[in-house]
Amino acid sequence: MLPPNKTPHQRPSTALILKLFLPSALGILIFFVPVEMGGRSTILLDHMVTGARRLLGDASGLYALALIASGAAYPLVRGYWNRNVTERIFTALKLLGVIAALMALTGWGPAFLHEPDMLPFLFDKLVIPVGLIVPIGAIFLALLISYGLLELMGVLVQPVMRPIWRTPGRSAIDAVASFVGSYSIGLLITNRVYQAGQYSAREAAIIATGFSTVSATFMIIVARTLDLMAVWNVYFWLTLLITFIVTAVTVRLPPLSRMDDNAEDGEPAAVPGKRLVTAWQTGLAVADRAPALHKSVAINFKEGLVMAISILPSIMSVGLLGLLAAKYTPLFEWLGWLFYPFVAVWGIADAAALAQASAAGLAEMFLPALLMAEAEFVPRFAAGVVSVSAVLFFSASIPCILSTSIPLSVGRMLVVWFIRVALSLLLAIPTGYLVHAMIG
Repeated sequence: MLPPNKTPHQRPSTALILKLFLPSALGILIFFVPVEMGGRSTILLDHMVTGARRLLGDASGLYALALIASGAAYPLVRGYWNRNVTERIFTALKLLGVIAALMALTGWGPAFLHEPDMLPFLFDKLVIPVGLIVPIGAIFLALLISYGLLELMGVLVQPVMRPIWRTPGRSAIDAVASFVGSYSIGLLITNRVYQAGQYSAREAAIIATGFSTVSATFMIIVARTLDLMAVWNVYFWLTLLITFIVTAVTVRLPPLSRMDDNAEDGEPAAVPGKRLVTAWQTGLAVADRAPALHKSVAINFKEGLVMAISILPSIMSVGLLGLLAAKYTPLFEWLGWLFYPFVAVWGIADAAALAQASAAGLAEMFLPALLMAEAEFVPRFAAGVVSVSAVLFFSASIPCILSTSIPLSVGRMLVVWFIRVALSLLLAIPTGYLVHAMIG
């Protein structure tokens, strides 16, 4: 794939090469390079979010409430709230999220909801930061995902996709898009390719349940909640590695291994010895077609804002219900015992608490981080990994998958979720010990 009006013998212009690399390099700087400011060393995006919250002051709560109210109204205004049972349920949960946010902001409501580990913690430590980081992060995600780096890297890693994850090379783009963009972007790509007959049912299911996890911006919220920003790069890359290792194992187990694997339009074999050239040409072609920076930023900011208003009401309501269930019912305690053997084998002191927090992630991916925020380093690190590597949760990713054409039932997803959490715990705890030893 060559940029328009270029022949194989024409050298790309310096401007085009700069368009490929400069925005991408700036995106990498903003998302992955720690910078010390005000005695605090963290990535630039985290500094920006902290600065934005400081500027807003007490108005940050009103800002979050406005986003939540907008998110609850959005399906009603767009008219899709009664499209199916899932939409009706989540519209009701979003309306409940508005009530919960009003209670958090005004202090109105039952006293037990205003205990420090309930509404105040959820609203202050999760909802407000997410409301800031998703739109701000979306602006700078444009630098990473719009100028060819994503596609260039996708071509380079194609040879490892089929042997390890049993998916076509093109799925590398889905995987990277999820981590640097969001699971919704990854699922959108996956569903489109599946409907075009280029993924089999099994391949689409593997990508949806194994790669379409939360984005780097959400991982920053998890790391902030668990006080892991001091080891952000280590946490990010090890979580990505564990997530993909877990996926490599999960694809070889039922129910994924037994799904239909016939695709109408399979991927052609790559030309030997041409991969670097193809990757280079693909990256340049995307950079050549990419819109001007201000247009790309505007598009991504709009998408980030829509995503923020879509998820915040659900996080508020499902998160509160999950915290209530964790504190006042034995639900996650019972469910957590299923994971206890995978934690206890490593001999950590908070084994039962970590197992139960991991189980709570089924309701909302942030719950393990919220429940383990005060724990020792190793269980905190493990909770941060499991929050991401579990992939499946009821407040967002499961309904998103159900809204696609991918043939995954709730029952199948629950089995995949259990396998993923169990394997994640087996890998994350010893990794946490290793990181702790490294940082002293």
